[in-house]
Order: sequence, then structure tokens, then C-alpha cells
Amino acid sequence: MTLETLAISNHGLRASGGIERYAMTLVRGLHERGIKPVLIAKAFDTRLPEYGWVTPVHTSVKAAPGKLRDLFFDWRIGRVKRRLGLFPLIGCNQTRWSDIAICGGTHPGFLEAMGERATLNDRWKIGLERAHFENAQVIVAHSARMRDEVVRHYGIDARKITLLYPPVDGGRFSRVDPRQRSALRAALDLPEDRAVFLLASTGHKRKGLDLLVDFFSRTDLPVTLVVAGRAMQGTARNVRHLGYRSDIENVYRAVDFTVMASRYEPFGLVGVESVLCGTPVLLADDAGCAEIINERGQLPFSLAQPESLERAVAQAVARWQAGTHRIAEPLQSLGYDPRVSTHVAALLAIAGRLLPGATP
Repeated sequence: MTLETLAISNHGLRASGGIERYAMTLVRGLHERGIKPVLIAKAFDTRLPEYGWVTPVHTSVKAAPGKLRDLFFDWRIGRVKRRLGLFPLIGCNQTRWSDIAICGGTHPGFLEAMGERATLNDRWKIGLERAHFENAQVIVAHSARMRDEVVRHYGIDARKITLLYPPVDGGRFSRVDPRQRSALRAALDLPEDRAVFLLASTGHKRKGLDLLVDFFSRTDLPVTLVVAGRAMQGTARNVRHLGYRSDIENVYRAVDFTVMASRYEPFGLVGVESVLCGTPVLLADDAGCAEIINERGQLPFSLAQPESLERAVAQAVARWQAGTHRIAEPLQSLGYDPRVSTHVAALLAIAGRLLPGATP
């Protein structure tokens, strides 16, 4: 199999979350296999080692009005793809030029979960997302929830969709010994006499910060909620802000639990990253990653039943008090192989089947 014209499109190559983190991980996995893809993006962080592992094609969209930039970027991707003869194109952003369309979320699903009505800008996004899915030869869904949303909102034949859970860098996200963990906890000034829960969030409304602050500020359980990411408005009892953290793996290791109360969570890499660091997750039951984290790694609750969050926190505190809350064998708490090499091999197999002359 030859993939000299393999390409990836994404909004940027930079240290970020969500789909940009996925694209960075994908580049790293391809590099380990000796493959240097073309990467079409709006922005590149040239300081990253990953920048040297791709053939970068910078497509500026600054000339376009803000709300039209995704459409302009899509047009530019098409020009680059034709000019360079790129195939197959793995579209991490929504683009009608995808041969393999990555689905890490759907815009109608987001609007539905957030209780928002579609604006004109939303309709443009949905139109581009529809083209992303309809024009691709294969759709790679990062969770069963995403597969089902693509079918429900866009009427796509389920046979066109491959379920492939996203990878996590096991070198970065891993357990440390108790002495190292104690040092990390001290460096963050975390209390030893309280169970510490982490919310990693850059979008507080979607991530359910308001629900968590309401609960943690009222409870008399020995708990502290720490928030890593975007600044919070105001202060609250039992709640601390840690700021943005480039070493989020050390925060996972230091805290006792991670909590995910997202109103919309297509997959939720945070859940798997936390488990790999030995830290169990309090997890809203409709999050995508709830599909693959078993009962040792998660304490489930329902956003539709506020009292269930209180029960999950109480159960977590009981485990913490008994000293049985840490995950000794993280991979046994996951229902799939999260290794980057495994994911990249599966993705390359899909790409190989699209090449001219390949056996279907």
C-alpha cells in the first residue's frame, strides 16, 4: 500500500483540545510509521515537533468575514486537493472534500442537547457538515452515539459509518507511583483531608460547570472541586480555579476523581485520559466515552436526575475514605485498545481500501 498523497485537513496544528488534539495525535502516530502526510490548516504552531512531521499547507482565511470562514476554508481545501492531487483526504474539520470524514460530534446534536434553536450561521454549519458526511466514501465515528446521530440527523446509511474510538497517548497519560503523586498533589496545593474532583473545561456551559458549582457549594461532604481551563466568574464554596494547564496529565494524577457533567459530550477524551492516569471518572450517562469505561473506572449519574450526582459523589467519597478509589490496572477499565498505533493502523486500513485497485 502506498499513501504518498495522504492528506489531513483541520482548523489548526496546535496544542488544543477536542478534534485538534486528535489531529495532533494522528500526526504523531503516522510519524511513528514513517508517513509524512500533507496537512491543510488555517494555523500552525511551528514550535511543535509535529510541524516537522507534516508537509504543511497554510490556508489563510483572514480575508473572509468571521461567520463565513469555515465555508471559505472548505473552498480553499478543494483547491489545494485538486492542485496537489491529494487522496485520500482525512477531514477532521467539516469539508465537502473529505474522502474519510471524521465525526467527533454533530452540530444538530449539539443544538438539541443545549436546547438552542438554529440560527442562519448554524444552518450554514449544518449544510457544510451534511456535505462532509454525504460526499465522503467512509465516515469514521468516534462513538456509537455519534454514529447514531449521523444516521438520525442526516439520514446517512449506517453501512457507510465505521465506529473507531479515538486514541490516547499512553506515554503521556499514565499512572505514577504514590510518592510522585503526593508530590504533584502538594505542588497543586490540594488538600489531603478532602476528596478532590477535577473538571477540565474551556466551555463551561456545555461542560456543566453551573450544575457542579451548585452542588459542590452546598454539600457538606468533605470535597473540593478544582476547575482547570477557562476562568470562572466569581467564587464559590468548595470550588477552586487552577487556570489553564499544559500539564493536565499531572492534574489527573494528583486529584482523586475527574467529573464530566457535560450537556453534550460526543466522546470525551478527558474520561479515557483520566482513567489511564489511574483516576476514576464521575460520568454523565449519555457521554460517548461512557460506552467504553467500565464500572471500575466510572461512577455514572444522570443529568436528568440531579439527585444521582449527589449519590455518585457520596459513593466516590466512600471509596476515597476507604482508600480503594485509585485504578491499579487502567486498561482493564476500558472496553477498547486506546493505543495510538492501534487506531492509526485501523485508519490506514480504511484508507488503503480506498486506493485505486484495492480489494473492497
